[in-house]
Amino acid sequence: MDKNVTTLDSSRIAPKISLNKIEIILGFLAIFMVLVLGRVFLKTEMLFFRLLIGTAFGYTLMRAYTGFAGSVNRAFNTGSTKLMRTLMFMFFITALSTTALLATVEDITIYKLNINPINLGLVLGGILFGFGMSFSSCCASGVLTDLVTGLPRAIITLIFFGLGVFLGFPIQKGAGFVTKSWISSPVGQLYGGGVFLPDLFKGDGFGGYIGALVLIGILCGIVVYLSHLYEKARKEKGTYIGHPMEKVQDALEKKEYFPTKLFSAEIYEKVFVRPWTLKQGSIVLTLLFILLMGITKSGWGVSTPLGIWFGKVLLAFGVSAESLAAFTKQTPEVFTTPFFEHGSSVQNFGIVVGTAIYLLTAGKFRQSFTEELKITKKQAFFYALGGLCMGLGTRMANGCNAGALYTSISHFSLSGWLFLVFMVIGGTIGNNCAKRWKVN
Repeated sequence: MDKNVTTLDSSRIAPKISLNKIEIILGFLAIFMVLVLGRVFLKTEMLFFRLLIGTAFGYTLMRAYTGFAGSVNRAFNTGSTKLMRTLMFMFFITALSTTALLATVEDITIYKLNINPINLGLVLGGILFGFGMSFSSCCASGVLTDLVTGLPRAIITLIFFGLGVFLGFPIQKGAGFVTKSWISSPVGQLYGGGVFLPDLFKGDGFGGYIGALVLIGILCGIVVYLSHLYEKARKEKGTYIGHPMEKVQDALEKKEYFPTKLFSAEIYEKVFVRPWTLKQGSIVLTLLFILLMGITKSGWGVSTPLGIWFGKVLLAFGVSAESLAAFTKQTPEVFTTPFFEHGSSVQNFGIVVGTAIYLLTAGKFRQSFTEELKITKKQAFFYALGGLCMGLGTRMANGCNAGALYTSISHFSLSGWLFLVFMVIGGTIGNNCAKRWKVN
């Protein structure tokens, strides 16, 4: 997603709308199809909800020009740490909101919390994932949005990401360095090992959640402080260039809008075209996350279906479901369940649709789609390497940036913070290698 920066000249919005009427019509037709066809053809209300929430995730990620991979890649390539700092804001308000759900239940196991083991797998998985996302310029959710904005890069990354997840399934299920946790807390043990932060503060008078929130606030503050120091150092060295879209967002945030007509190009721009700021995007993502968790009783994950999709391709080429299940240590039904009857797959599909809906209704689809159509063989190789590393990393760390980072932190798992540390380390190594090898 970071590569796809579309500048917006608001003074020219009227002629742009005039020139892209077809895109706008198609955008609203896509909304109609999601709402009507999704409700009619998807078998259950939960599947329809998954489609809607996925579409909303994709729309928000694209309209706010945000993503998890950019927290490291933007900082390295431009010197800007604004996205990293915004993510810390999002992590804290999401954890705060999650408290309302978790602190009021007697049996916490009604929620499928991402409390992951703390072990060598988490360390290696975080490093591998960060390393891979530096070459592919995306993460698991980012590769889905990039199918619309950077198809060649995204499709190569997606194929090898899926391969990595598929090859990593047996490691995730059977390798002791992935399944066994070095340390665990009482609630963490209920989820197979790991540390649930409220367990460390049981004497705070509120089930440990006050202490856990204070700790998360401190950790967020430390990351923000270090990010400021890094950005300041880049500015002093003269290597800070800033991120182009962040500059556009900042300018639009300060601009005053005084539309003279209710139905005007200015109103349309504000409602459908104008990019959201990073903070606006983080607030919407938080609301969507809490809605998802409240209804499904689980967090946001993206990577697992990518490995299942790879298995489905093998199934189409004649490999039996039993053979796939034996290799991956899954059940045959994982691969034989129809695509649009698998909740997480439908949700991921929605991310792609939501991305397209924003770009179409904003009249920017063709421009965004054609920006990255040409790639070199060298780039293709490194996109494949990036996808493979990310896929394997997700199985070792039990998730991607959505599952092992955002959801784990929001679910008060210590593993999420450790994943962040090692993801940054891997991302720094990967970006240095990409720069040295002149990947882009």
